[in-house]
Amino acid sequence: MTFILAAAGSAVGLGNIWRFSYMVGESGGAAFVLVYLACVALVGLPVLVSEWLIGRRGQKNPINTMAELARKGGHSQAWTLIGISGVVAAFLILSFYSVIGGWSLSYTLGSVTGAFSGKDADAIGGLFNGLLASPGKLLLWHTAFMLLVVFIVARGVTKGLEGAVRTMMPALFILMVVLVIYGMTTGHFGEAMSFMFNPDWSALSGGVVLAAMGQAFFTLSLGMGIMMAYGSYLGEDVDLISTARTVIILDTLVAILAGMAIFPIVFANGLSPGEGPGLIFVTLPLAFGNMTGGTILGLMFFVLLTFAALTSAISLLEPVVEFVEERTPLTRVPATLIAAVAVWALGIAALMSFNVWDAPVAFGLNVFDLLDTFTSKFLLPLTGLGAIVFAAWCLDRESVHRELSLGATGNALWHATSRYIAPIGVIFVFVGGLL
Repeated sequence: MTFILAAAGSAVGLGNIWRFSYMVGESGGAAFVLVYLACVALVGLPVLVSEWLIGRRGQKNPINTMAELARKGGHSQAWTLIGISGVVAAFLILSFYSVIGGWSLSYTLGSVTGAFSGKDADAIGGLFNGLLASPGKLLLWHTAFMLLVVFIVARGVTKGLEGAVRTMMPALFILMVVLVIYGMTTGHFGEAMSFMFNPDWSALSGGVVLAAMGQAFFTLSLGMGIMMAYGSYLGEDVDLISTARTVIILDTLVAILAGMAIFPIVFANGLSPGEGPGLIFVTLPLAFGNMTGGTILGLMFFVLLTFAALTSAISLLEPVVEFVEERTPLTRVPATLIAAVAVWALGIAALMSFNVWDAPVAFGLNVFDLLDTFTSKFLLPLTGLGAIVFAAWCLDRESVHRELSLGATGNALWHATSRYIAPIGVIFVFVGGLL
């Protein structure tokens, strides 16, 4: 249970609530949702199990694990690139993830001061646009969020974090249910459900499918080295398949609930579901500002959202810190500071994308969008693909079957899925998204 909560704590974060909602809005609704669910089941599950399997075999950090397993199996050391690319992905994602974590901190303070009370959609939108337009405010909150992450990672407060996860993750889930119930009272719940679950397949394109797969990797923390590192802590008695299934169900449920809570508010107030990255920072404050007990609920929500962001951010920083520790003579605290300062510096470029440096830097994208697109659509799927190919083709097949304990039929299904279905699916979606 502790491991499930830790893995779910890493997976359940801004990706489920902030990113899932705006990706659904920008990508045409239900078609994206259904493809995303298919990607989670057919690709996410086997990749997650493969990363845990590799981590448990290696019992080291992702880079050393890949190097050691490749050496023992007589395979090329080029496989170490999987571990390296995971660390790079974690570094890049945390740089812009911290900016969004800063937004959540800012809105936590706004909930305390009653900034949303009685405001209409235009006023709430104005608050968010004002935050984005101020590089000073964004830098302040980005810095505050990174300092919290550094404090926890440098001290290694595992027990305190574990206790908080046990309390706050269930609380976040309950609060999402409360918001869904509120969404049912808006008069636009049916419209929202149709938008999320009644697909218009004409909206489907290679880019949308690639975005859905990228979201599946992003929200499950795949291709970042995180789950491989978590796997190194697993004992042989842990059933990887059933544990992965539990984590994925919890993670996906939070994402679906977020959509069910947010889109009724979007349609009830005449907002655009394609609002972009600011979607939840416009819709939910609007609800909190105009509902009974909204001040308290708003404060609870943004505190819990910030905590969910922190648990994921800690997981993202950890592999980077381990990399610095291994490659330099630095101990834990200075290694954490060096890694965090580098992440923080790149985050400044990301936050400036919303104001003084909003011009495209490459492929028509600003720094924030470039980091988001490059990691979710390219780096994560390709790193996850490398992990599942290595687990399926380089680890001893019989020992893997014994470790997974699936029985004859289950082993055959796993063999087909891990060797052919999932890798070919990733390649097909990846290439299709580029055409």
